[in-house]
Amino acid sequence: MPVKLESRTYYRTKELCRKAGISRSTLLRWLENGVLHDATSRDRRGWRLFTEADVRRIKAEANRIK
Repeated sequence: MPVKLESRTYYRTKELCRKAGISRSTLLRWLENGVLHDATSRDRRGWRLFTEADVRRIKAEANRIK
């Protein structure tokens, strides 16, 4: 379930992966290897929070043809 903070919607890692159609391990590998920039927002537990713009960016990366 998305998180609403300051009138913005954020997605946790699992939700982002489901929306983007990638696995969690793929997302974490991309973040580790610098393919994607890390999430700029985190909740109080330190979990990554992704915006709708992040979802679109990661979805575009997932659908990119090399």
